Amino acid sequence: MKKLFATIACVALLSVGFSTAAVAQDQTAATPEQVVTDAEAAVEEATATEAPVEASAEETVVAENASFHQALKSKFIDGGADFMSFVVITLILGLAISLERIIYLNLANVNPDQMLHDIEEALVKRNDLEGAKKIARETRGPIASIAYQALLRADQDIDIVEKSVVSYGGVQGGLLEKNLSWITLFIAMAPSLGFLGTVVGMVLAFDKIEQVGDISPTVVAGGMKVALITTIGGLVVALILQVFYNYILSLVEGILNRMEDASITLLDLVVKYNVKNNK
Repeated sequence: MKKLFATIACVALLSVGFSTAAVAQDQTAATPEQVVTDAEAAVEEATATEAPVEASAEETVVAENASFHQALKSKFIDGGADFMSFVVITLILGLAISLERIIYLNLANVNPDQMLHDIEEALVKRNDLEGAKKIARETRGPIASIAYQALLRADQDIDIVEKSVVSYGGVQGGLLEKNLSWITLFIAMAPSLGFLGTVVGMVLAFDKIEQVGDISPTVVAGGMKVALITTIGGLVVALILQVFYNYILSLVEGILNRMEDASITLLDLVVKYNVKNNK
């Protein structure tokens, strides 16, 4: 019996020990999970705290952009879709022609120094007229075209070469200034359309005054709004196109100056070529 009680007591003690160890292990294993859970909860709370701030900032930016576009759209409608449409069409056409001229002039704006140096090497030093023509023909730009026309008549009298340079230079100058008159037309049309909208708006205001029989700000406001918005739109379009027009003129003037300098240098090269061959 004693051995039985002792065995039962040992088993009970071992069971209590194993259960205690298991509970301790469970508590030890659960502690990191709780720490991770607490950390995740803290991060979520911080994110939840910061999210409204970021969301509010984004909503503010979106609201500002939306308000700007909505304000622009509303002003366009308030100014009268008919007159404002003509003003916008004027701006689009003027910008299209301006961009076309800028691209063309930038492609034509080639430094002629290297070409003239190569022509001098071929024409004067090697006495190779065909090689000089090839150099001018393979170079882009109005200066190269003028040089090619001059070299075609290099065997003739210098007066004939000079006349061909002057004549073809005028042709190239006309190509450089092509469509600039349209830009000046749109610059003049934009304010005119705005002033036309102003006159129409004033007429509408007086019509409302006549209908109501009373001069009050609420009666006159609609017509005055049309008058002012169309005028502002026309002036803004004219200012934008004027900036592009002046930039294009500066490009044209620079190319024309280089054309004149290159033409003088080219005539000198032709004279040297003729003198060398006449000897």
